[in-house]
Amino acid sequence: MATLMLELPKQRAQNEFNLQRWEKVLEDADLARFEGRIETDRHGHIIMSPPPNLTHGSFQARIAALLDDLIPNGRVLTECPISTADGVKAADVAWASPALLKQNSRGVCFQRAPDICVEVISPGNTTAELEEKKALYFDAGAKEVWTCSQGGVLSFFTSGQPQAGRTSRLCPAFPKRVELR
Repeated sequence: MATLMLELPKQRAQNEFNLQRWEKVLEDADLARFEGRIETDRHGHIIMSPPPNLTHGSFQARIAALLDDLIPNGRVLTECPISTADGVKAADVAWASPALLKQNSRGVCFQRAPDICVEVISPGNTTAELEEKKALYFDAGAKEVWTCSQGGVLSFFTSGQPQAGRTSRLCPAFPKRVELR
């Protein structure tokens, strides 16, 4: 099998296009009625996914609540739109510092990734897809990217570190496993 290597535009160069395109997506009344996740690729094409299952949403809510409790000085977001070199992607959960919130002047989507971006793994996610999102979030400025398995086990990745760490550097008290109530 041949290996294909794509050269994406620089994330900063892609920001203005992403912001303009995302504003149009948000204004589209037909898309507003869609209940699933909407993202874009680097060309502005819309990528739609069905709504996640109940467990996925429960893990999102639990992670968001824990982050809010453990790092109150900042903002927790779910389905957080982030401008990346490959379009606008939505992190399942994100945490942004007050400084980063001030930088996000347009408010349409994050032009620089939040400090922590979390992906809750769904049955349909592939390893390659998760690795791409992780790389895109780091390229966009995330300090950490976490993944949550379908069983609630978290993996904590730090920019520049290929292997998952045992804990988060930004939120060391965050549990390694999330229990649903």
